[in-house]
Amino acid sequence: MATVYEKARSNQAFKTNLWSGILFGLGAVLFIDETVFHQLLHWHHFYDKSSTSIGLISDGFLHAFSWFATIGGLFLLSHLKRQSIYKSRTWWGGILVGAGAFQLYDGIIQHKLMRIHQIRYVNNVIVYDLIWNIVAVLLLVIGLMLVLQARKLQT
Repeated sequence: MATVYEKARSNQAFKTNLWSGILFGLGAVLFIDETVFHQLLHWHHFYDKSSTSIGLISDGFLHAFSWFATIGGLFLLSHLKRQSIYKSRTWWGGILVGAGAFQLYDGIIQHKLMRIHQIRYVNNVIVYDLIWNIVAVLLLVIGLMLVLQARKLQT
């Protein structure tokens, strides 16, 4: 029978694995979004309601934030590995939750409610919006399934 200390340590390890994955997933999807859609394809900037210069500055801040989140997630991962408490299912679930949650937030809040940018400025933007948000929901659902499985296996 597990002691109170062992249960608390196991619960903390679960949370740290989850947050490490979430931070890494958030940073990774931000990096992909900023690199592919902002820099390579030139579809939009993080903030498109001003000049191109302001859009580029906003992209720079987004890029910096993505790296802070990615590096933070990797520092936590390093801690998990050193403590021998890394749990791959929880960590990968966290990655998908972080990536899906940001992508869904971006697609609904930033694209539609705040209108700070669109995924692409074309006549049939709904096609892009649907693909963006459906992929986000899939990432989120698969991530949550992995996290819930990991939680169940832990108890």
